[in-house]
Amino acid sequence: MSRLIDPPLIDDRPSLTLGVEVGGSLVRTWVYPAAEAPRGVVLAIHGFRGDHHGLRRLINALPEYLIIAPDLPGFGASEAWGTLPHTASGYGAVIEALRQRFELGASTLLLGHSFGSIVASHYLAKNPETFGRLVLVNPICERALEGGSALNSAVAGGYYGAAAKLPVRYGEALLRAGVVVDATTAAMLTSQDPSTRRYVRDQHRAYFAGFSDPDTLLESYRSSIADTVLDVAAEISAPTLLIAGEKDPLGSVAGQERLHATFPDAELTMIPRVGHLIHYETPAVAAGSLRAWAQRHPA
Repeated sequence: MSRLIDPPLIDDRPSLTLGVEVGGSLVRTWVYPAAEAPRGVVLAIHGFRGDHHGLRRLINALPEYLIIAPDLPGFGASEAWGTLPHTASGYGAVIEALRQRFELGASTLLLGHSFGSIVASHYLAKNPETFGRLVLVNPICERALEGGSALNSAVAGGYYGAAAKLPVRYGEALLRAGVVVDATTAAMLTSQDPSTRRYVRDQHRAYFAGFSDPDTLLESYRSSIADTVLDVAAEISAPTLLIAGEKDPLGSVAGQERLHATFPDAELTMIPRVGHLIHYETPAVAAGSLRAWAQRHPA
């Protein structure tokens, strides 16, 4: 079931906000109509500690598509689940619910960024007849505790674990501390453009703390470092586009090439001089790659 619960966001692209019931909780979902006759439909899944706001630059770069972008349970404006897990496999229930609610056919493009790439790929591997095309931006191709970012991932795991053990008030204060958010932003940024850097900083300050509680955040984090797209790539027969960053600390060039080779039918776009924030730093490049690939792989 669904119902209109909010007026359109104040945004540079008109949208409607729906509440879709999934697993007994309300999942806030933003629908962006196409500017003209739509070229197609995109179901977009955001990454860890994010919400639909993080995908807005990419959404705005694809005006010819109708785009559906939920806040995953426990993040943004969506309620946490009471029983279902806040994991890559658990979040597949959101994709399935939206697929049914909006009657999305196989022509729909399923897109995921970062942790969303794990969610989308694991769902499609289990449900191969649902979506006919898959786009993964900054796909997670290596386990965080085994790759070049192993030390940082271990430290982050300790940070999230420690926060979850504290009384909720203090745990949330630690996780939402501005100095931590800014340090995380600085570590991820590759762009030297001042306006882009300010935009990313402001976005993270505004939305990076938009999680429901420390336990939910820890559960999602553990899934984000334990699961990868590589785990299921060989099982996905749908044409797939991988859009990766040359300087992504969460997915080396070699790892992305290995992932590309594992998919039965995939193309890899490697964007130079950018890291894990393609959706913020080079959305027009990513949108152009998606657009050209979709023309070569029509619904």
